[in-house]
Amino acid sequence: MSSHRRRIKHFSRASGPRKALIRGLVISLIEHGRIKTTVEKAKEIRRHAEKVVTLGKDAGTATRRLLLSRYPNPKAIDAIINDISPRFKARPGGYTRIIKIGRRPGDTAEMAFLEFVDYDFSSKVEKTTGKSSDKKGEKKEDKAAKKEAAVLRRAKMRVVAAKKKSVKKMQKTSRVESRA
Repeated sequence: MSSHRRRIKHFSRASGPRKALIRGLVISLIEHGRIKTTVEKAKEIRRHAEKVVTLGKDAGTATRRLLLSRYPNPKAIDAIINDISPRFKARPGGYTRIIKIGRRPGDTAEMAFLEFVDYDFSSKVEKTTGKSSDKKGEKKEDKAAKKEAAVLRRAKMRVVAAKKKSVKKMQKTSRVESRA
């Protein structure tokens, strides 16, 4: 199958399951601000998310109905119109970014984070650790949160590397056994 002039990725799915996949990922991105998915899916979802934010800038009834017809989740539509789109009011486009994070150990698919450009990772770390910031100690806690996030990222990278190593070891033993 040729990939020339192909507008959308099909992800080996029929149109219904593909639409459901896209809907679910866009709604998850709106709810959480950041999702982890494959690079190919992230690139496709980015197109839809950018259009949703641009549409949400016009907060009219027709826009709300159009978004509800595409993404039938009233909470997500409220978040788009009342929270996300106003944050990007002055920005002409490019509301999301893709951060590649390596390969998934099971099938070695290239993975990535798809997030809004103003996503605040440090606030998410504070919520999970239960830290609160006051005016005076805000800079110190911000640095501490960044250091903690870096430590968590390094630990995660070590775990991923160990999984890759074990997968490679299993593959090697499997090949040796199949040759014998």
